[in-house]
Amino acid sequence: MEEYGSFANSQRSSPSGWHYDTYDVSKNFHQISPLVQTHLKQVYLTLCCALISSALGVYLHLLWNTGGFLTTLGFIVSIFWLLSTPLYEQRKRVAILMSAALFEGASIGPLMDLAIQVDPSIILSAFVGTAVAFGCFSAAAMLSRRREYLYLGGLLSSGLSILLWLHFAASTFGGSTAMFEVDLYFGLLLFVGYMVVDTQEIIERAHLGDLDYVTHALTLFTDFAAVFVRLVIIMLSNAMEKDKKEKKKKRS
Repeated sequence: MEEYGSFANSQRSSPSGWHYDTYDVSKNFHQISPLVQTHLKQVYLTLCCALISSALGVYLHLLWNTGGFLTTLGFIVSIFWLLSTPLYEQRKRVAILMSAALFEGASIGPLMDLAIQVDPSIILSAFVGTAVAFGCFSAAAMLSRRREYLYLGGLLSSGLSILLWLHFAASTFGGSTAMFEVDLYFGLLLFVGYMVVDTQEIIERAHLGDLDYVTHALTLFTDFAAVFVRLVIIMLSNAMEKDKKEKKKKRS
């Protein structure tokens, strides 16, 4: 009742409250100039192509078992190659980005293969969840006031350094299950935050004249892939634990 009363009071104090909020949101969106909106369309179109290329990489691994250390190395080399290629060679840079996405898809191919063996619906569920989260947080970054979330970049960078130290500690002293879960869920939280910060940073860079849609698409692609992989691992571990419990019940 109290919640209803406060809502009613807010509507009385502002009869057109809903319309006012809608106007504020549209006004924030109109802060993005037509040039920047066109740039964002190029970024997201390139991102979609990169995701398709990555899916092709997964498919190639399922056919010929191509994923492994060499594809991971190919992904890293492709990123450095892309960043060192001049901006005026955009077609070449797009091709390099597609190659990097292909290598990334092949690299996560073994994980996808395992997920298919346990429960094929895991991949679709993780992809839909990642796409929904990506769409919602990207929209939040676009509709918010300019530079509103950029201050989170420092916190996320600190969190990423903590995550790297956790990886180092796990590889040096041996990782426990608790450390693995902290790494998994904390990393998921970090990269979801990067979806918001990177989207708003791309918008600000575009306002300042940086219209490098290939590099911006690469940034969003790495965020998308990081969240997707962690969701697959979480769903896969939950499904495997569920299978173990069912087997124990059958034995007992």
